[in-house]
Amino acid sequence: MLAKLSLARRYAGQAQETAEQTAQPSSTSSRLAPGPPTKLTIGPQRSVISSWCLVKYNEPVSPHLAAKSAGLENGSPHTFDRHFIESVSRHIAGIAKSLPSDRQHSMFVETAGGVQSPIPSGTTQAEAYRPLRLPIILVGDSNLGGISSTISAYESLLLRGYDVESLLVFKEDYYRNWEYLTEWFAKRNRESTVGAKVHVGVLSKPPERKPDPAEDFEATEQYYNRLCQPGSPMQEVVDHLTKSHRRRIEELESMPGRTLQHIWWPFVQHATVKRPQDVTVIDSAHRDNFDAILSPLPPPPETSSPNPGTDSILQPLFDGSASWWTQSVGHANTSLTLAASYASGRYGHVIFPLASHQPALQLAERLITKGPGRGWAAKAFFSDNGSTGMEVALKMAIRSTKLRYQSSSQVSAKKELGILGLKGSYHGDTIGAMDACEGGVYNAAVEWYKGRGFWFDVPTVGFKGGNVVVSGESKLPGTSPSQDTGVWSEYFASIHHVYRVDERLNSKLANLYRAHIQDTLERLIDEGHVFGALVIEPLIMGAGGMLFVDPLFHRVLIDTVRSNGRLFSKAYGSSSPPLEEGSWKGLPVIYDEVFTGLYRAGFLSATSILKANPDISVFAKILTGGLLPLSVTLASQSIYDSFLSPNKVDALLHGHSYTANPVGCAVANESLSILETMDQTGTWQTSKVLWKEASKEGASPVWSVWSPSFVKALSGLGQVEESMALGTVLAIRLRDQSG
Repeated sequence: MLAKLSLARRYAGQAQETAEQTAQPSSTSSRLAPGPPTKLTIGPQRSVISSWCLVKYNEPVSPHLAAKSAGLENGSPHTFDRHFIESVSRHIAGIAKSLPSDRQHSMFVETAGGVQSPIPSGTTQAEAYRPLRLPIILVGDSNLGGISSTISAYESLLLRGYDVESLLVFKEDYYRNWEYLTEWFAKRNRESTVGAKVHVGVLSKPPERKPDPAEDFEATEQYYNRLCQPGSPMQEVVDHLTKSHRRRIEELESMPGRTLQHIWWPFVQHATVKRPQDVTVIDSAHRDNFDAILSPLPPPPETSSPNPGTDSILQPLFDGSASWWTQSVGHANTSLTLAASYASGRYGHVIFPLASHQPALQLAERLITKGPGRGWAAKAFFSDNGSTGMEVALKMAIRSTKLRYQSSSQVSAKKELGILGLKGSYHGDTIGAMDACEGGVYNAAVEWYKGRGFWFDVPTVGFKGGNVVVSGESKLPGTSPSQDTGVWSEYFASIHHVYRVDERLNSKLANLYRAHIQDTLERLIDEGHVFGALVIEPLIMGAGGMLFVDPLFHRVLIDTVRSNGRLFSKAYGSSSPPLEEGSWKGLPVIYDEVFTGLYRAGFLSATSILKANPDISVFAKILTGGLLPLSVTLASQSIYDSFLSPNKVDALLHGHSYTANPVGCAVANESLSILETMDQTGTWQTSKVLWKEASKEGASPVWSVWSPSFVKALSGLGQVEESMALGTVLAIRLRDQSG
């Protein structure tokens, strides 16, 4: 539960982070259970203020040490953190619900220790409280070194997406930190648009402790009384927080209308979107959730319920699309944020041609020597997204093919080259990438679109009625289609048999695939078609409908294309030239792994399943963990050599101003490190064991975070036509009303 109760219409919750160490109350050890209100000396306003301590331990030491002394350190930190935040959130909700609605109320969540002090699990407070993203009151340090610690705490919060609304600092006349901090934040408020405008409240110091308890009590009461006077610095802080809260609500509520007025969305028919409630306003995101405004909006105060304090404007919204398939380690991952900040502070952006910098070089070496390019790739070319990465791949492949087959040919160099691909493919929205796909909803209506190539129908694999089935809707000679559906099917004992591709290469179905592909290629060449590349989305075609292609078909298609060099050279009217060791064969093979690569489908690259290396492969999306746009096109040495010449015009003249942006490359390196660690430390081991046990034959070549029994059971539901899962991808195909 990540309720944003700080944004209830009549309820403004603020979190208080203190930069000074504060001991927790000594009491009986208690986990996440609020006790009775804490009795404090609060001055004349005590009647309107209540205070609770949600977590307390016996020892007044750092919370992680207190937890150890209480014998509570052995639980899962993630589990504790989740319960901890849920406890705080529930408590805030309960208090909000109990408050009368005739006036404004505020709640302050005071933390123990500094911004980076740990909670009992050992997680720092800046990380632990992040799911709530409450507005922050930062208590500055007025002592020696306090300027540095205060600004450091502020920037640490800012990096994690908090809005620091106010800074409180004592007016200490020797070090006079308050003077510098007031000027520093005033300057930042004027010059920066990042984060909230910080109000600095300068407070007089509390009186020195007096020996006599009664006198000490009276002096403290008078001090609190002065703080609460109208026009006092503390009252100014409260007024600022109230105004900031109202402005934030107004901003959020105005965003749908302003969005409809000024934004042109991708993939949206705007003629069908005219109501503000059709706009999802995302205030922030963390891990797997957005914090978003859900339609319809809560009623205004005059029509609200008796307890409007719980009508939170922001609610958690599960990111079901994982933000367009880019997320791998969750939103607002601090490791990625720090990687971006470090590279930004060290480089900003630097020009890349004839230059090098550590993040780009490290990423290229990593992808080639121990990543998805291991064993076949020689060079890495950087671009900004999957579509442009595919444009680069097509240029690489077609140039290489042209030089091989047209060098001794009488065919015009301008003869149009097409590609071989698969029906339902999607490679992006730039012109070249669109032309590499069969006409469909994403490209056919574009005036410049001209589909260039031929696309094979694809057989798919999935669970149907609890059975593992490979099937195809097209006529495949040698198969027996159903008279009712026209679909041919072949059943398997388990999903693991389907993905043991090498064991299936001599099967009847493999021979049928091979004959069909060979006959089709010969017919196309006889018709005058000329091809420059084979382009596939290996194993899963995403935008085409989450189609899980039979891996055997992919492998046989690759092998058949590579064995037909003479056939393709015939199309150019030339003979097939002798090949050097390691050269590509037949046609260059391009893997579009923008969607499936880097563990999305449970493995680093499809090469581990297909047992066939590409000549060119493209990676994006997960590459940067969903933080920044970046793409890398890997190429073999023979592809790279096609562009070597004394003439610059023969070079790969493609790029953009932000090529190999150091920030994106640094984030990609960190993202890959996180994924590699997860793979090596057994983060997915439980899922892998389930799929291994389901295979009943030892190791399984594939696995998913969705259990095999669950995926199988889904396929048996009456309204489900088919289900399938690999890695983090789960696809469910439903029957329509006609069945």
